[in-house]
Amino acid sequence: MRTARPTALLVATLLAAGCATEPPHATEPPNATKSPHASEPPNGAGTAPAAAVLSATAVPAPMGTTGAFSPTDIAWLQLTVAMAERVLPVLDLVPARTTDPAWRHLAGPVGAGLRADLDQARRFLGDSGAPTTNPHEGHDMPGMVTAEELTALRSASGQPFLRLLAEHLRAHLTQSVRVATAERANGVHPATTALAAAVVRDGTANLARLDRLAPPSKTAAPA
Repeated sequence: MRTARPTALLVATLLAAGCATEPPHATEPPNATKSPHASEPPNGAGTAPAAAVLSATAVPAPMGTTGAFSPTDIAWLQLTVAMAERVLPVLDLVPARTTDPAWRHLAGPVGAGLRADLDQARRFLGDSGAPTTNPHEGHDMPGMVTAEELTALRSASGQPFLRLLAEHLRAHLTQSVRVATAERANGVHPATTALAAAVVRDGTANLARLDRLAPPSKTAAPA
């Protein structure tokens, strides 16, 4: 079952993601003044409430701190790491579960892109001075594959496996685009917001590829 665990500091930031975490123990770095973004999210990615919620944590910083990380930046990086760590084991199952070249050609690049994003997110978190522990450990949030779901995937093959794969990959990509859109609009660390923009771009493209390969069910619940 998916749960939400609200706490004081990051509840506003991660409310749009369906979960909140324990507050970081490191001293929060000063925030940087954010330049407005001229472009809108592609294909309507992200929701107005998500952007509004995340912007509440991004307060202006003193002059000369444009390279600082805001609480919004750190929260998004932590969530990005946690989400990638949950979905990569799913993509790693594909070569052994199907010989369909279309699925292999989708899973391979998506997994490679996620690993690159994960490496960057971890590096930025190190630069920020945030705790290295995963604050989302044990949380089951939208877009995250649970332990039970991963067990079911590992025991499936053929079309049942592909159905579950499409379901979980779609949920992951949809949620990652949503929260990255909010980070891009409300974060203050330039390299982090640039990474968020890349996640939106790549995630939107991968969702389109997935929809062509496995059209979403009209009766499926929204992610």
